[in-house]
Amino acid sequence: MLVTVDTGGTKTLITSFERDGKMGRLIKFPTPEKQTDYVRILRKTLVENYDDKHVDVIVVALPGIIKDGVAVWCNNLGWKNFDALKALSGVLGDTPVLVENDANLAGLAETRVIDPMPISSLYVTISTGIGTGIITAGRIDPGLRHSEGGRTMVEFDGVIREWETFASGKAIHLAYGKYARDITSERSWHQIADRISRGFLAVIPVIQPDIIIIGGSIGTYFSHYGSQLQTILREKLPAHIPTPRIVRAKHPEHAVVYGCYYYALDYLAGR
Repeated sequence: MLVTVDTGGTKTLITSFERDGKMGRLIKFPTPEKQTDYVRILRKTLVENYDDKHVDVIVVALPGIIKDGVAVWCNNLGWKNFDALKALSGVLGDTPVLVENDANLAGLAETRVIDPMPISSLYVTISTGIGTGIITAGRIDPGLRHSEGGRTMVEFDGVIREWETFASGKAIHLAYGKYARDITSERSWHQIADRISRGFLAVIPVIQPDIIIIGGSIGTYFSHYGSQLQTILREKLPAHIPTPRIVRAKHPEHAVVYGCYYYALDYLAGR
């Protein structure tokens, strides 16, 4: 059994997988503001649900820059220098614990299910914040694994600011006074497509991915803005820069735990 943990800005999702990819029961709890509370609740939940089972590996996803198991900075949680590996090691005895960036893992999962698999893909999760994962040849790109696309500095409304501050799910809620599920105006969705496009126009010429995959809570509503977003990019990118195909994630809400699953399989295959 493989155990996966998706730590989001607002909620933490835990589940298990069999080696064949069959997902187990989903367990959720609100992500605490304090690291100590998060560790306490997560350890308790893992022990209560999996201590009596044979677990080969635990993969924990965190929304920030991860280096050697340490969350150097998780912007939407306000956590920094959080040694998650040390805090969670030994939770299920000798079971190994792996820690990785959530968007990297989601990108891994979403890229692996595309047939034929693209050489280069850019996964973008748009939810509480904006996270990016760059996958090359079916693996998290080692040279770009610490990239923080949501931090890309671009112009919006006459001000240079971080992409995430005006195009994330949280920013959209603040701007329109509604959650994405309640926005029905076509004009509003065209405006949201414009917001989202600003970051892509900055990063596409640098990365030049074969495909862009959009996940997260805003990815769920891709049908409302996807075609408009594709049109904006096609019109505004330089002629010599290919416009990548943009698709909705196959598992927009669960891409991270599926990514944890693939990451665990790769780890076990390489031992």
